[in-house]
This record gives sequence, C-alpha cells and structure tokens, in this order.
Amino acid sequence: MNDLPEKMSLATRLRNNFLAGLIICAPVAITIWLTWSFIRWADSWVKPYIPSRIDPESYLKFAIPGFGLLIAVVSITLIGFLGKNLIGRSVVDFSERVLHRMPLVRTLYKSLKQIFESVLKDQSSSFKRVGLVEFPSPGMWAVVFIATDVRGEIAARLNEDGREMVAVFLPPTPVPTAGFLMFVPRDHIKLLDMTPEEAAKLLISGGLVMPDYKPRSVETVFPVWKP
Repeated sequence: MNDLPEKMSLATRLRNNFLAGLIICAPVAITIWLTWSFIRWADSWVKPYIPSRIDPESYLKFAIPGFGLLIAVVSITLIGFLGKNLIGRSVVDFSERVLHRMPLVRTLYKSLKQIFESVLKDQSSSFKRVGLVEFPSPGMWAVVFIATDVRGEIAARLNEDGREMVAVFLPPTPVPTAGFLMFVPRDHIKLLDMTPEEAAKLLISGGLVMPDYKPRSVETVFPVWKP
C-alpha cells in the first residue's frame, strides 16, 4: 500500500492558494473599508459646520480625509475640559434646565445622559466580564456580557426571595450589537476567563474562532451554578 499522499491536482493547488490569499487579504480589506467608511461618515456630518476660513479644503484643490473627524475629536475634548470648570459647568447646568422644561426632549435627554454616564463612567465593571447562562432552554448555553448588578425597582421586585440579580446582555450571531437585556440570578451565571474582545470574535465568527484557554486556579467572582 502506498502511504504517500496523492499528488494534488493543479486545480486543487490553485484553490488552496486562493483561499490562503483570501484569508490574508479579506480581513485587511474589510478593516480598511470600515475605517474609511467611518471617516467619510464623520466628515459628512462635521465638515458642513466648519467655517471656510479654517477649512484647508477652501485653499487646497483636493480633499483632506479625516479633517472633519479630527475637528470633532478636538471639539468634544475641549467641551469636556470646559465643562469641568466653574463657567463651563454653569453653562451646562443652564442648558440642562432649559431641556428639562421640554416634556418630550426632557425624557429623551435624561435617558441618553444616564446611558452614557453608566457606560463611560463605569468602565471598570460594565461589560468587562463574559459568562454563560442557560438559554433558551435547560442544557443549552449562551454567551452573555455581564453589565452590572440590578438596582432600583427591578432589584426590589426580583430580590424578594433573597437571590441577587445581575443584568446581562445576550447578543446574537453574527451581529453582536443588538440583543436582549436579561436579569439573571447571580448563581445562574458561569463566568468565563475570555475577554469581551474574544467573546465578540466568537460570536461574529459563528463559533469558528475559539479563543485559547488556559485553566486558572483563581476562583470566579460569581458562584458556579450547579443544577
């Protein structure tokens, strides 16, 4: 019996080379395209409000991609700096009082402000851990991102039996930006060592990209649920 592998045909070699090139080129091309699309989107929103006297495109014969994005980043940073001092804080407080007098605008503004404050000011804990919960039925497990401990009325309603509840975000595959917000008992969550970035890759790839795993002796924060 001949143990040597059969010689690949020319078509097979060409196909393998094409797939290898696709694996190399596709991520690079998609990354460049997404970055370029984001820059163009930011420029399309910001450039119309840039005075012509400070817009270099008014003096040059060609466009400068990313100039609008740069102006947006600098402006937001400057607003944040001014908002921390006394005068800037007074302007912000006055603007908030005006918005709070508008019924529909008030509700929208307060909701958006609370979301941004929760996400940006509590970066040390929100969505920094990944776990597993049984979903949609017992014996089936889904990847979730740990948001925060449940507070307020929801905590009061759900903690009547003494179990602490945790807010988790259940993203779908392959687009993890949408999903479900669920309130799960703390002891029903199996914490994972993988990072949120690794979990996102797992979801986007549909399970094809599995992160490496090295068991650690450190106990997880949440107790492991044993049915």
